[in-house]
Amino acid sequence: MHGIDEKVPPSGPGCADCEREGGWWLHLRRCALCGHVGCCDNSPKQHATKHFEATGHPIMQSFEPGEDWFWDYTKKQAIAGPLLARPDHHPVHQGVPGPKGRVPRNWQDLLNP
Repeated sequence: MHGIDEKVPPSGPGCADCEREGGWWLHLRRCALCGHVGCCDNSPKQHATKHFEATGHPIMQSFEPGEDWFWDYTKKQAIAGPLLARPDHHPVHQGVPGPKGRVPRNWQDLLNP
């Protein structure tokens, strides 16, 4: 399927950009082509969408436990997709929002609608 490489593992257990910047996230998304893990659009930095804008990689999959949906940025809709290389979600103990120790007390006030 165009925009998906089933063999590429995720870049790590959290948003690669927030980790580098010392930030935090609400939910995580995984690029289905290169494995880059970014934060969702409700997160302060919206790194998953920024990854699409910078690279043109069109498809993200939820990187949350129990979720397996895909989003196609070019079609602006949810799509069906294959099983990707494991792991298929962040560590369960990581919690939401995350990562522990970097989430501000007023995190709900800082989310994007």
